[in-house]
This record gives sequence, structure tokens and C-alpha cells, in this order.
Amino acid sequence: MARQRSHSPRPEVADSFGGVEGNARLTGSLGALLFALLAAEGVTILAIGRLLTPHVFIGLLLIPPTLVKIAATGWRFLRYYSGDPRYARRGPPPTALRLIGPVVVVLTLVVLGSGVALVVVPTSERALLLQLHQASFLLWFGATAIHVLGHVLDTASLAPRDWVARTRRQVRGATTRQWVVVWSLVAGVVTAVAVTPLSYGWFNSL
Repeated sequence: MARQRSHSPRPEVADSFGGVEGNARLTGSLGALLFALLAAEGVTILAIGRLLTPHVFIGLLLIPPTLVKIAATGWRFLRYYSGDPRYARRGPPPTALRLIGPVVVVLTLVVLGSGVALVVVPTSERALLLQLHQASFLLWFGATAIHVLGHVLDTASLAPRDWVARTRRQVRGATTRQWVVVWSLVAGVVTAVAVTPLSYGWFNSL
């Protein structure tokens, strides 16, 4: 009997998408991807006049992976507070990170939304939007720095697990999760390629 129990799948492994562990792995992979893209975006800020086009391109590229990550973390939030025992056993993040999480989400949406608006709205409305974009970015940077520091160890541990042969088969759904990450990146590239040309020359019109 003991031997049979040792081979019984855990609830999260039996889930076709990987359950709690699968959600954590997906969030970790997306977190690592976003960290790399945000680092590249930060470089463009250092010389925004010369690197405006890459800045806009990377900002647009960030949107789909960011939305997928918000959805993945939102799913964990929903399942935990709805009383799902699997998510309850894993427990919530530390209180400080739970409190700052919604702030990061709202500021992220404001920064990205105002950035997109700067590209597509008429020239006469861009000055005010630029102020909103810059102010929200400063608030976002402070909140996100705390968020990243609070999750950096978990992200470093979880992000590679679906991409390394030794660990990817430990939890079902690795291929599906990989495709979610890849297609979010592809959607970002398509969005950036389609929308970035609208920004050409707008900086000098402010």
C-alpha cells in the first residue's frame, strides 16, 4: 500500500496545466522574460532622444507578456481567496508583497497605457500624456523595485524549470506553458512592428 501511495500523482501534477506548481513556473518564466525586457527598456531611457524608436518598440513588446503575467498571478489570487485547498496549502506571498502587488499592477497598466496613447493620439494631446507617463513611471519604478526584490529568489528558482530537461517533466503542462510564454512574446513583436511606425517623428513635435 505504501508503494502505491508513493506513485499516486499529487493534485497539482494531475492537473493538465500543472496546477499550483505549473502556475508558479509560468509566472516565474514570464517574470524572467519581463525582467530582461525591462532592463533593455531601461537602457533606452538613458538616451531617450536617440533611442526613442527602440524605447517605443520594447514598450509595445512588453504589453502581451505583461498581461499574461497579470492573468497568471490574478488566477493564483482568485484561487487562493476562493478557498482552493491546493493554493491554500502553498500559502500567500508575504503581507508587504500582497499589499504592493495591486499597486504594481495599476501603475504598470498606467505606464503602458499612457505610452501607447503617446504614440497614437493627436500631437496637441501629447504634452499632458507625456507628463502622466513620466510621473507614473517614477511611481512604478519604486513599487516595482520592491516587488522584484521580494520575488527575485523565487523567480530565479522557478523560471528555468520548464526549460531544463531534468525538471521540465516533473510537472505536467510544461510544453503548454512554454508555448504561452513564446506566443506572448510573438504577440508582443507583432504589436511592436505594427504600432511603432506611428511614433516616427512625434518626439520633435512636442
